[in-house]
Amino acid sequence: MKIEKNSAVTLRFKVTDALGKLIEESKEPMVYLHGGYGNTLPKIEEALDGKEPGYQVTLALPPEDAFGLRDEDLVRTIPRSQFPAGVKVGGQLEGQGSDGRVQVFNVAKIKGQFVILDANHPLAGKALRFHLKVTDVRLASEEEIAHQHVHGEHGHQH
Repeated sequence: MKIEKNSAVTLRFKVTDALGKLIEESKEPMVYLHGGYGNTLPKIEEALDGKEPGYQVTLALPPEDAFGLRDEDLVRTIPRSQFPAGVKVGGQLEGQGSDGRVQVFNVAKIKGQFVILDANHPLAGKALRFHLKVTDVRLASEEEIAHQHVHGEHGHQH
């Protein structure tokens, strides 16, 4: 079966930076619902559309096609006194963005009496290479299409 809208696509992946340094590699297969549901990057969907199991590709994506450009407006410096004891670099906190919506901030740095929070995706601003191998393609169920994600093993569990 070829990958098309409303296909459940199973793949293995490896992500490296532009110099080939490994960032992430799938231990388990990844399964996503193909067809513009936001379950993977648009450029990945574009590259896999019409392909079959066994297809392999390496995509070199600039930041704007991967996880976006860094936005320095998403970085906040807050007095450490406003945080609970034990705040650590690498932790995540929910806060309010400038638009009033809930936003996840990563604790990027602690400098003296200040905590630097960053709501950018950790890979924002980086050119990345995605090494992909399609291992299976099947028709998605009506329920998966209604929920806009794949269920079951390696997919979303309810």
